[in-house]
Amino acid sequence: MEFEWIKIPYSLLTLFIVINFGLLLTALIQKIGARVGRRHGIPIYQNYIDLIKNYAIRSSITHGFMFYLGPVFRLSGGVGLLLFVPTIYGSEMFSNLSFAGDLILALYFVFFGALGMALGAGESGHPHAAIGVSRGLSQMTAAELPFALAVFSVALQYQTLSVTDIVAAQQGGVLNWTLFTNPFAVTAAMFSFLGSMMRPPFDVVLAPQEIPIGPPTEYHSSYLALMQTNRVIFPVAKIVIYMNLFFGGAASWPVFFLKVFLIYMVSVFVGVAFPRFRVEQSIRWFLIWAMPLGILAIVLV
Repeated sequence: MEFEWIKIPYSLLTLFIVINFGLLLTALIQKIGARVGRRHGIPIYQNYIDLIKNYAIRSSITHGFMFYLGPVFRLSGGVGLLLFVPTIYGSEMFSNLSFAGDLILALYFVFFGALGMALGAGESGHPHAAIGVSRGLSQMTAAELPFALAVFSVALQYQTLSVTDIVAAQQGGVLNWTLFTNPFAVTAAMFSFLGSMMRPPFDVVLAPQEIPIGPPTEYHSSYLALMQTNRVIFPVAKIVIYMNLFFGGAASWPVFFLKVFLIYMVSVFVGVAFPRFRVEQSIRWFLIWAMPLGILAIVLV
């Protein structure tokens, strides 16, 4: 099969749209959290200012080769996840670089960024770096297991690994969505979604209530800007996966924006309502509540 080079500019256009949508959405969510805490919050345009400022700064500090590859791997995971999954169903322009087995590749990209950051943090030289790495990988493993089980259940249900074919099988009405045809898989995946978004009560890695250490403090200049860019791309990219697998996909950009916003709000509402778990509480929660639902979804299928 010959590669269609015309897809590259459209894929870059998709990336541009998602970055801008993610910047505005992230600022809106920060403002919602601030208003819940009776604060005014940041301006909607603040993320643009921070991103441009950090990309303009250069650093003369050296921490090691792998330390600075961490943000690169992190951004590669978010961009790869977005570009190898169809964004708009039925659109040749915005099908991106997807292909027949793109679901397995998407799962690899979900893990790729986090593992790259773990390698980068390990070379930072900070005495508590190992604690942050163990926190992050432990929760990531516990949270992604139910998601992997839910994805396998959906692949068995529709007998395909193509995201496009899975979306096609859900067309014809809301009741055809996986949300209604395989509710246990969707519930397990949404439990996993809460952990992967790194919002309370599952923000055990950043731990903003503690002394600020870790990637947001260790990294600086354009390396921090790479992480900020991924922070607006990766959540939207992962929500695109959820939207396609469980909520019928999107046939137009207005539907895309609405579904992404509503799915994102699930983690926001939980985040403003619950305090942070400890690490062992977070892992126990996923193993007790989310993983059995994923196993049950596979058994029923």
